[in-house]
Amino acid sequence: MRDTLYANVPFKLNEMTHHYGPNVHLVGNPFLLSQLATLCAKGTLQPQINRLVEQLYADLVKTVINAEFPRKMVTIPTRMIDSTPLGIYQGEVVDPQLRVVTVNIARAGTLPSQVTYDLLNFTVDPSLVRQDHIIMSRMIDAAQAVVGSEIGGAKIGGDVDDAFVLFPDPMGATGGSLSTAITLYKTKVPGKARRIITLNLIVTPEYLRRMTTEHPDVIIYALRLDRGLSPPEVFGTAPGLLWEKERGLDDRQYIVPGGGGFGEIMNNAYV
Repeated sequence: MRDTLYANVPFKLNEMTHHYGPNVHLVGNPFLLSQLATLCAKGTLQPQINRLVEQLYADLVKTVINAEFPRKMVTIPTRMIDSTPLGIYQGEVVDPQLRVVTVNIARAGTLPSQVTYDLLNFTVDPSLVRQDHIIMSRMIDAAQAVVGSEIGGAKIGGDVDDAFVLFPDPMGATGGSLSTAITLYKTKVPGKARRIITLNLIVTPEYLRRMTTEHPDVIIYALRLDRGLSPPEVFGTAPGLLWEKERGLDDRQYIVPGGGGFGEIMNNAYV
């Protein structure tokens, strides 16, 4: 007799209410927000910084897998099959025959992408998982304001046809680097991705505006929205309700309240 209890496993994403559109998910998780607050605190140093980044991304990747990845029904004999023919699990699992590419945008994205890659190898068929690497630099003007991003080099291991392409990059500030990287995959890498997903720890309203405008098909998962430089009338309103007034970037395009430059603090290299 087949038990249908796990034939359709429910999963409901816990997210903050907002007005940024259906492809933006602000994950409402008290534990992760607490860990992120510790990560961003002035007194937090290495090695705690990278351990917190690892923990946060392990949970964020699991959230994306639960919410976005397809499933399939399986029948798997358990260790009890030697004792009884009823020792069989029947139910849904994440479809192991799924192509997934995680993209390391150096340098802040290096550790998050490695965490993502390792976790994916335990979730789906490892032969279908790949990690690509892109080296990018911010372009700044005479006033030290960010005016764009350029790709300095890349190691891309093949096509992305029908693959889930993940961009685990901690800080969604201006969106310039991620938008440039995503455009590269859409225009220069063979194949059409099944889904493109960004995984951010912190995002700004400016980032969300750019990403939803330039790549409206991209799905965004973030733990926290920072809009600390907005005028007083914004605070207390639902995110995105006064989107045109929301501001999370200072004049140097650093996030406020933010946590400083993550590429700097994660690598202990302030250049």
